[in-house]
Amino acid sequence: MKIPKEIKRLCKTCKKHTAHKVTLSKNKTMFSVHPMSHGGTTRQHAKHRGKGIGMGNCGRFSRPPVKNRKMMGKKMTKKTDFRYTCLVCKKASTQAYGIRAKKVELV
Repeated sequence: MKIPKEIKRLCKTCKKHTAHKVTLSKNKTMFSVHPMSHGGTTRQHAKHRGKGIGMGNCGRFSRPPVKNRKMMGKKMTKKTDFRYTCLVCKKASTQAYGIRAKKVELV
């Protein structure tokens, strides 16, 4: 997948179409998010220890694990994570949703 380094798109702060510099940012890992965010590991560990939500397993671990899954292993592709920086006001905006691609190249 080849993408130009500069794209003309709508800037939310300028309220007009301006040139934007495209950068490919590294995808965030599980441990780099804020610890008390909804999917944060600290919050998940606390949930499993029974802190904050009362006792019991909330129906999660009452059934045996699924043995035969159809999808096994990792996905072959990653979703793209582009940052667009306006060259007029220098404000950055992120991509609304990623596109799956094996190889991304800025041309």
